[in-house]
Amino acid sequence: MSRHIALLAYPDCQLLDVSGPWQVFATANELSQRPLYQLTLAASVPGKLMTNGGLALDASHSLDQLASLVPLDTLLVAGGSGVARQCEIPEVLATLRALAPQVRRLGSICSGAFLLAAAGLLDGLRVTTHWRYADALANAYPSLKVAPDALYVESGGRYTSAGVTAGIDLALSLLEADHGAELAGRVARELVVFLHRPGGQSQFSEILRGQQSAGPLRRLLDHLHADPAGEHAVDQMAAFMAVTPRHLSRLFRRYLNTTPGAYLTQLRLEQARLALLDTHQPVALERLAARWRLGGAEQLRRQFQRYYGVSPSVYRQRFASSHADSTLEHHSCL
Repeated sequence: MSRHIALLAYPDCQLLDVSGPWQVFATANELSQRPLYQLTLAASVPGKLMTNGGLALDASHSLDQLASLVPLDTLLVAGGSGVARQCEIPEVLATLRALAPQVRRLGSICSGAFLLAAAGLLDGLRVTTHWRYADALANAYPSLKVAPDALYVESGGRYTSAGVTAGIDLALSLLEADHGAELAGRVARELVVFLHRPGGQSQFSEILRGQQSAGPLRRLLDHLHADPAGEHAVDQMAAFMAVTPRHLSRLFRRYLNTTPGAYLTQLRLEQARLALLDTHQPVALERLAARWRLGGAEQLRRQFQRYYGVSPSVYRQRFASSHADSTLEHHSCL
């Protein structure tokens, strides 16, 4: 049976918040060669609207008309700079409240969470949004439990996701729930999505996080990223920076809110994570731990679970191809 999915857009919404999830479901239709999903773009007023990137969208239905689309399986609300205006329109809030009991899944991408919160549809729930707006969301709606670094969250039948491309991650997770990991993986590969990431994974990689606010540490971080498996004792890092180890630790705390050792461990874990996605070779944790200087297999397993929220074996089974899954089954490497 085809599931009906609607995306709510509005003037100055974020284009990728709409086109990213839309393409996930459209590609699922294409690859399965059957209409798994019927897609509808809605807005307060149907017709052309301008996104905040300057590209126009054409909404086929008004928000009011969605009530007549029975059954409406999923409604996803886009984010964007125009969301503040939408939160001030009583008719939009009232229609969302009326639609909520009629849909199986109600969710948002990025700052679209503000619109659902303004309609009272997220009260008491755990939610997320783009990291830039997490504090504002928590302050504006104190009843929400805001997870500022999660990619996407399901709570009480509501689905919220972080900024922009995290909407693709959310859509892939919904697709997987509907039709299994094999199709979700095929769609991700078809779209050349780097990774279908679990919802609890951090919004940033350590490389991106470090590059954002490294300050005087930037040269050292470039050095670490160039060779994560190299010999990088704290004394050696301090010598590279021409500072004392104690001052180096102060710099890491000030600019990155971590320690040199913890940062290096997280950087190496990212390399191990990428190796788990190799779809052609079996992976033994002992060798992986040795390759990236992460101790033994058990130590790697514990660190991976702590940082990514899943075990290495579950991670690979969910996000590598079916070929990799069968390799794991036969070799029992993880």
